[in-house]
Amino acid sequence: MEWEADEKEVKAAGAQLLPAGRRGLVIHGWEIESSNRSILTSLNLQSWEEKLQTSHLPEMMFGDSSLVLKHMSSGTKIHFNAYDALVGWKKEALPPVEVPAAAQWKFRSKPFQQVILDYDYTFTTPYSGSETVETGRGTDSEENSCCLKWEECEEQINVVALASKEPILFYDEVVLYEDELADSGVSLLTVKVRVMPSCWFLLLRFWLRVDGMLMRLRDTRILCNFSENTKPVILREICWRESTFKALASKGYPSDSASYNDPNVISQRLPIVLHKTQKLKIPDSL
Repeated sequence: MEWEADEKEVKAAGAQLLPAGRRGLVIHGWEIESSNRSILTSLNLQSWEEKLQTSHLPEMMFGDSSLVLKHMSSGTKIHFNAYDALVGWKKEALPPVEVPAAAQWKFRSKPFQQVILDYDYTFTTPYSGSETVETGRGTDSEENSCCLKWEECEEQINVVALASKEPILFYDEVVLYEDELADSGVSLLTVKVRVMPSCWFLLLRFWLRVDGMLMRLRDTRILCNFSENTKPVILREICWRESTFKALASKGYPSDSASYNDPNVISQRLPIVLHKTQKLKIPDSL
């Protein structure tokens, strides 16, 4: 069900909805816009294969969908898109998850075709977002990704505080890509954003379930608290969790795939394999 903004609450927070035809709002110097587009055409897919130098892409590619958060006075832009995520997948190049021999036939496109899973068919990505600085205006604007640097920090995102009764001025979920692994599981990359009067918060999530074998959850949470007197400071928390079905069963958890349809429910069962928090300081205004 599509979420609709309450224009009175938006106005009371000093925010303004984007013009008709665009989904998002402007608040405290930020322009936040989401775009949900249709699946890429075969022609565009071919172009992506050439640029990424691969003949393997997820079944459902929402290549024109995106989430963009732009700090207008500094030109800082944090954005999320499928292409950059797949660049990360290609670069990380994880070994393929082993599947039972009986399941390999599902990956065949033709009867009796030999299947060699010699690439990461799960499309696992280390992607945690893209950030650039727009150094110009209008058609001559340029982007530079070298000006921004995430620094390791000890601060943590207070998730409990985010559950307050503060009104939600804007919310959306953008699917970047999805693959059902030939009916043997799910591989899904999404980003959700929530804007309140005091902050914006988002969750980029890669969720993988290879039935009977492995589950992998890679979450990136980013929080920006609004401030009138100081430059924005953005916190990013990256947490990767992973476990085999066998390891979960050894702890007394169910071993059937049907018990693991919702990553929110089972995330705490998966051991953490990587966790770090970083800080991004917005540069001076242009």
